[in-house]
Parts: sequence; structure tokens; C-alpha cells
Amino acid sequence: MHLNLFRTDCRTSSLVRLPSKLLRKLLLLLCGVLLMVLPVSCYYSYPQQEDHWVVKGNGGVDSVDFYIRHHYWRNFFFEAVDSLQLMQAPAMETTFATTMPILPVPKVGRGDELGVMEVKIDATTQPATVWVKLARDQLCQGWVTEAELLEKAVPDRPVSKFIHHFSDRNLLAVLVCIVVALLSYLIRGACHKQLQIVHFNDIRSFYPTLLCLTVSLGAVLYGTMQRFAPETWVEFYFHPTLNPFDPHLPLVLSAFVASVWLIFIVGVAVLDDLLRLPDFSGSITYLMGLAGVCMMLYLFFTVSVHIYIGYPLLAAYWVFAFRRHFQKSTPHYRCGNCGAPLAHRGKCPECGAFNEF
Repeated sequence: MHLNLFRTDCRTSSLVRLPSKLLRKLLLLLCGVLLMVLPVSCYYSYPQQEDHWVVKGNGGVDSVDFYIRHHYWRNFFFEAVDSLQLMQAPAMETTFATTMPILPVPKVGRGDELGVMEVKIDATTQPATVWVKLARDQLCQGWVTEAELLEKAVPDRPVSKFIHHFSDRNLLAVLVCIVVALLSYLIRGACHKQLQIVHFNDIRSFYPTLLCLTVSLGAVLYGTMQRFAPETWVEFYFHPTLNPFDPHLPLVLSAFVASVWLIFIVGVAVLDDLLRLPDFSGSITYLMGLAGVCMMLYLFFTVSVHIYIGYPLLAAYWVFAFRRHFQKSTPHYRCGNCGAPLAHRGKCPECGAFNEF
């Protein structure tokens, strides 16, 4: 089906375009505010509690102080991600270990749920060793060092498990290789106008650009916590929440959780736009390229914040993303069949009709 398309004036558009200088100033101002506010808003504010549980003597522990520093206490549950060998008693209790008969303690397997029963600190070592008594059931109880516990177990919460698996270094290395190979192929195809990819040969929707902007902002917020207040992220790892309006969350963490929700919502909007396109295979290719771009943005901005260049680069990227979108969003043609805006001659992405002069 061949139709004559209608040429539209390039200067007319339903989108409101901000002057480039004003847009640049606004984004630089946003970058400056982030740089000044985020580092000082990264910390939890713990209430002052006087009912500390303190044991005097060897291995005594202040419960409130230990909870603040280590983020867990009695009745906290972990899930083993690797086999864990428990001991009958802490190594510091040599008298107890030599007088009592040594009984075999069952080995904890992957996926077992473990509850914290007791905590002791061996101050004779440098640094001090924290011993944790765990229980899988009434028959399987024993001691393990905190270092081994945190290496082979994760908090028994879905968000904590996701963070643990997503932060795996081997997984990230594999993802980087896949993303670099995928993007190199897609960008090469986009430069020859054969494939569509965000920022280069984009579809007529602002949602993919908004998704990339949100991912870059979330990565900067995450990197800020890692750089200026790693304990804030550790506290969130042990006690996660998906409520960005939780009054106990620091400002930077509330903004990060809100960005995660925004990524999910905008991602759904992107999928809805892609499902409306007639070329399903092209939509799948575009979606893969968009996922690769988002992954690269996450890795790049997370690392760049640690050397303080992430903030100006975030502003520069936002200027680039906005300019690319608004430059490419003005339609030059309209389909002769359905009237949909077209960036160039050829197949209409809305109805599939082929347009020519």
C-alpha cells in the first residue's frame, strides 16, 4: 500500500522547547544542589535509648550499640547462601571447649534459615572477633564468626536477597561484557539507520529517554551512599523498605527508593509504547538496546561518583539527552493513511502503510 505523505513545517511542534542555555543552567543548578545536599543527608538518625542490655565481664555486649554498628541482634534471621560449619562453642571459651565432650554439629546447607540466638565479642584479638550463635532448629545450633556469617549468609528478606545477587561481582562482569557487545552492534546498526536505539535513532516517545534519565539519577544516588555513607546502605541492606515516605529513611535513601519506583513505572510505559508498534521484532531489538544503555549508565555513574566527576557528568548527560530527544521529536512528515507523525519517508510505525512522495 503506497500513500503520499504530507510534509509538515519543522518549526511547528506540540512539544514545548526550552532554550538550550536555560536548560543547561537549570541542570547545572540541579547538579550543584545534589552535590551540596546529598552528602549531608545520608545518615540514619537513631533514637536515644537508655535501656541498653549490657553484660559485664568477658564477651559483654551493649545491645543498642551493637545493633547500630552491626545492624542486627537477637531474633534476626539469615538465609545461608553457602555451606556453613557451626562450632560447639566460641574459640575464646577454651575452658568450656576442653571440659565438655565435643559433639558433632550438623553442617548448615544452602537455603537453610538461621536465627540469631546470642552474640559475644572476643576482645583479646586484634581486631576484636564477633561470635554469633545461630540456630536452624532445636538440634542444629552452634557458633560462627561474624565475618564468615556475613560471607555465607544474607538477611532473610526478599529485597536483601536481590541486592546480594545483583551485587555479585562475577555477575556484573558477565553483564558488562554482554552489554558492551550488544551496544556496539546496536549503535553500529543505528548509525546506518537500520536499527532503532535510544538517543541515536529513537522511537517517537519520551519514555525511553525518561527511563535513562531516571536510571542515571538512581545510579548517582546509589554511588553517593557508597562514597559518603556506606553504613547507610548496609543498614538498608539489613532492613530494606520499599516505602520512599518512611520517616526513618535519610533523604538520599528516600530519593533512591523513589527512583526505583519511577524506573518501574516508566519501564511499564516504555513496554506499552513498544507493544503499539507494528514491528514486533524491531521492538524486541529496541528493548534489548534500551536495557543495555540503562545497564551501562548504572555502571558508569555508580563508579564515576567515587571520583567526584559523576555529578557534572550527570548534568552533561541530561543536557545531551534532552537536546537529542527534542531535536529528533519534531516530525517532518505525516502518514497519508493515519496521519501519524513520521521522521522520514517509508513505513509508518503506527499503521504499517508505506509512504512516498
